[in-house]
Amino acid sequence: MTDGGQSSQLAALEKVLLDETADPVDLPFSLLSSITGNFSEAQEIGRGGFGVVYRGVLPSGRTVAVKQLFERYDILDKNFESEVTCLAGVKHKNTVRFLGYCSETQQVLMPYDGKCVLADVRHRLLCFEYMPKGCLADYLSDASCRLQWTTRYQIIKGICEGVHYLHQQRIIHMDLKPQNVLLDDNMVPRIADFGLSRRLSGSKSRAITDHKLGTMGYMAPEFLISGEITFKTDIYSLGIIVMEILMGHKECSSVKEVVESWTDMFGTSNSHTSLEQVKACAQIGIECKNYYPGKRPATWFIIRGILGDVEILNWPVTSDVGTSTERMS
Repeated sequence: MTDGGQSSQLAALEKVLLDETADPVDLPFSLLSSITGNFSEAQEIGRGGFGVVYRGVLPSGRTVAVKQLFERYDILDKNFESEVTCLAGVKHKNTVRFLGYCSETQQVLMPYDGKCVLADVRHRLLCFEYMPKGCLADYLSDASCRLQWTTRYQIIKGICEGVHYLHQQRIIHMDLKPQNVLLDDNMVPRIADFGLSRRLSGSKSRAITDHKLGTMGYMAPEFLISGEITFKTDIYSLGIIVMEILMGHKECSSVKEVVESWTDMFGTSNSHTSLEQVKACAQIGIECKNYYPGKRPATWFIIRGILGDVEILNWPVTSDVGTSTERMS
């Protein structure tokens, strides 16, 4: 690519970074390589089962995150297509902003059987807004428990809002876990990593798969047993995350246990409102973790029915909000 061509692509990336209404742009591999220092280890900020995430620094000094997918032919194209199609059009304050993508195949001289041959090397990359506070998992594993309750509550509320938005878009995330919840400068949570996500057509409410990919400890029982995928698959994962935010671990038997564990921490000052929030969040976590999908609450009920009871959220009425008899639908 010429200097002029790369300059125009940089300008396009800067534009979408600054304009939250802009659509993601097609980016050349050479540009993404350049801003990450040729994918330098020093720029690496995360690594998962499907790729590595690097910090990319633009000439303006602004920072982005660049995810380079591993070149495994059995997963590369499928996961790349899944992530791009799910992220296209997703714009919400609790989902990571998708800035651009790269899909290129180059012919490169490589040694083979004692001689050099031309081989196809495929590059599949995604570019996102950079989240300076890292992922939620970093804070849950912190023995000092430095997250105050108000911050924890805002994170729980934000994740619930983000999952609700995704489900309104007919997207099932399929890999909700603390490592896939990023935090911005203000500790606002952003759901990330849509490589395993499914978007259901308007007429479908479930899907079945033989490929049970995900993270143990966060996958719903019915998915592990039969490969069944519904919106309640995400709800189970959400429940696990909420309990980890509340207690620092996944195991908990009752709302009472959670409330009691926080009572001593709050003391006597301004504890009533906080304990009501703790109680509401514990109810969310335990109900979402129910073994039976039909008994897990829908996202609208979590937000309006449970969090709404503590008068924190003021959600507008939308057409997808059901009656009390439809709580679990």
